[in-house]
Amino acid sequence: MQTLVGWHVEMEFTEEGDRTRSAAMVRLGDGTEIRGHGNAQRHPSDSEQLRVGEEIAGARALMDMASQLLQKAHMEIDEASGRKSHALM
Repeated sequence: MQTLVGWHVEMEFTEEGDRTRSAAMVRLGDGTEIRGHGNAQRHPSDSEQLRVGEEIAGARALMDMASQLLQKAHMEIDEASGRKSHALM
C-alpha cells in the first residue's frame, strides 16, 4: 500500500487551577488548516492528575476537529456530485 499524504496534529495545553484547555491544529494536503478546542475541569473531590485533564481536553479538541473534517468532506462530496449526499456522522 502506498502512502499519499500524512497529517501531523499539533496540540497545546494550558492549565489554570482545576481547568485544562487544549488547542489542536492539522494542516491538510489542500492547505486547509482545521483547528479544534477542548476543555476539562477536575472535580473538587478528584486528586490532581494533570495528565488526565490533558487527555480529556485533548480528546475533546480532536472530536471537535473530527466533526469539522466530516463537514468539510460532506461539502466536497456535495460539490463534486452536484447533489445532497448522506450525512457522514
